[in-house]
Amino acid sequence: MAYVSCRHYPGRRLRRCSFVALLITLAYDDLVVPLRKNCPEAMDISNKAGVTPHDLLQWMKPEQGNVKNESSCVDPEQQWREKLLGECQEEFFETFGQYDGDFLWDEKDEEDFGNWADRIRREYFTKQRAKEQREASSSGQKKSKRHKKTEEDEKSSKELRARLEREHEEYLQRAARKEEETRRGRKRRYEERCAATFHSSSSKEPEGLLGYDDIPWPAPRGSLEEMVAVMLHGADRSDLTAFRKLLRRQQALWHPDKFFQRCGGRLQETDRQKILDTVTGLSQELNRLAQSLR
Repeated sequence: MAYVSCRHYPGRRLRRCSFVALLITLAYDDLVVPLRKNCPEAMDISNKAGVTPHDLLQWMKPEQGNVKNESSCVDPEQQWREKLLGECQEEFFETFGQYDGDFLWDEKDEEDFGNWADRIRREYFTKQRAKEQREASSSGQKKSKRHKKTEEDEKSSKELRARLEREHEEYLQRAARKEEETRRGRKRRYEERCAATFHSSSSKEPEGLLGYDDIPWPAPRGSLEEMVAVMLHGADRSDLTAFRKLLRRQQALWHPDKFFQRCGGRLQETDRQKILDTVTGLSQELNRLAQSLR
C-alpha cells in the first residue's frame, strides 16, 4: 500500500472522504477479494467479539432505500465501533507523514555508483602505495642489516682465519722445538752411553756382560738410517771439513774389528751374533755416507 504524506500537498489535509474511499478500496482489493476467492469459509468465522468479516462488510456498505428509522434500529455496539473508527481516522490524518522527513535522504549527500567506485578505487590505491612504501622501507632496512651483517661476518671470518693460521704456526714451531729437544736428548744419551761403554779406563776392568740392549745404540728400536741421523744430529753439513771429521770418528767407533777388540769378550753368547750383525750394518751405512761426500 502506498503512503502519501499530507505535507506533499498545498493544504495540510486531504479531502477526508476521497482519501478514506481510496484506503477502503485498496484494503478491499488486497484483503477481501483474495479471502473470498481462496477461502470463502473464512468470511463466516467470528472473532472473540462474535463479529465475522461478512458482518464488517455489511456495516461498511452505504445505506440504501427503505432504511428503517435510525432511532428505532441503532445498534449500540455498531455505533461504538463507528465512533472508534472515526477517532482512529482522525488520529491517522493528524500524524500521517509526520516523521517521513527523518528517513528522507539528503540528495546532496547521495553518492551514485560511479562516485562510489572512484572512491573505492582511490582508497585501494592509497592503501597499496602505503603498503609498498612500508615494504620498501622494511626491505631497505633488512638489506642494510644484511649488508652490515655480511661485512661483520667477513671481518670475523678473516680474524678467525688469521688466528687459526697463527695458532697453527705456533703449533708447528712448538712441535719443531720439541722434536729438536728430543733429538738432542737422544744424541746426549747416546754419547753418554758410548763414553760409559767404550771409553772406560784401561786400568779398570769392565764389569758384567753386554746384551743387545746394553750396547749404546743411537736408536735402540730404530733403523740404521735413524741411528746415523742421531749420530750426526747438529752437524753442519755445509762445513765439509768438520762434517767429515765427525763422520770418521763415528766410523772408527763402529768399525766391526775395533768394536770386537773393545767389547768382543763381554758379549753374551745369546746376543753375540745379533750385536755383530747390527754393528756391521751400521758401519756399512756410515761408509756409504762417506763415499757420497767424495
